[in-house]
Amino acid sequence: MKILLKTAVDQGWKEVKEGFNDELFLKLNPPLPKVKILRFDGSNKGDTVSMELNFILWKDHWTSLITDSSESEKGFDFIDEGIQLPFPFKKWRHHHKVEAKEEGSVIIDDIQYGTGLLLLDVLIYPLLYLQFLYRKPVYRKVFGKPNFK
Repeated sequence: MKILLKTAVDQGWKEVKEGFNDELFLKLNPPLPKVKILRFDGSNKGDTVSMELNFILWKDHWTSLITDSSESEKGFDFIDEGIQLPFPFKKWRHHHKVEAKEEGSVIIDDIQYGTGLLLLDVLIYPLLYLQFLYRKPVYRKVFGKPNFK
């Protein structure tokens, strides 16, 4: 399954890149499940991000490897791929992109996931979509709301 969300922000891509840190990572997570960062290397190729997810009744771990990252005058991007995923996920690939615009930039969350069961993928979709929709006002609070004319 695929989820694609785009968020326009006021700051340029270089400022946004500087803000992609563990503090932002925690802000981007909704209240549930509660997230505890176990390791946060950054967003460069070879970095690892690991967290503990507290679902109240049980805890699970999620570890992703940054498998690619790049930067150009047009922006930057990186890909995190799940290497240890909580049930029911079997596949996770999140392509983070920040594209330069004439004024500000656009943050793109391009997620591909799979559980191995199409029906379960479809059932999980609304929950995941809402979790990533939660990021839009956080991005705008941290990086500024664009001034549309």
